[in-house]
Amino acid sequence: MTEQQPYDVVHSSDVFELRRYPQHVVAEVVVDGPFEDAGNRAFRYLFAYISGENESSEKVAMTSPVVQTDSSSKIAMTSPVVQQQTDDGPGPGSEGSFLVGFVLPATLTIDSAPRPKNARVHLRMIPEHLVAASRYRGRWTEHAYDSHLAELRSALTTARLVPTGEPRFARFDPPFLPAFLRRNEVMLDVDRNEPAS
Repeated sequence: MTEQQPYDVVHSSDVFELRRYPQHVVAEVVVDGPFEDAGNRAFRYLFAYISGENESSEKVAMTSPVVQTDSSSKIAMTSPVVQQQTDDGPGPGSEGSFLVGFVLPATLTIDSAPRPKNARVHLRMIPEHLVAASRYRGRWTEHAYDSHLAELRSALTTARLVPTGEPRFARFDPPFLPAFLRRNEVMLDVDRNEPAS
């Protein structure tokens, strides 16, 4: 079974969970193309890295989720494996640059993680952070992501929580799993000084 990134639930509502994620390391790659294709385009580079395409030829356990985010923020956000668009483009269906990453197992640090051989793959240490996450099932579409992101933003406003950084799309399941069974999340970092109501 795939290791899942650990976190502590600080608060729960009907729309989101407020979670505290510990410090962790991610392997990331930037890819171009439409939202729906970014995860698949990045997967081969990241999977090659954890399968031994690194300086020590070491295999690294796969974890979930895989997260996607807009790469224009130059990684101001925190995430497990991430997808995020880099520009404000013309809207749904538009092409862009996305940052996609795998969270490395909790036993690895930025110093102990094997160095990637492929220059496209980068390692980054993410400090402890507070995240609002909204869970949903279904296909990996930009429309579904945008709809759940709008709902999450509205719920955060109601809870008087201030989002920080860029939103992220998290996938927990493999593509062969039927869409109605897939666990997906929209994630936003929040200001740790703002309590949930």
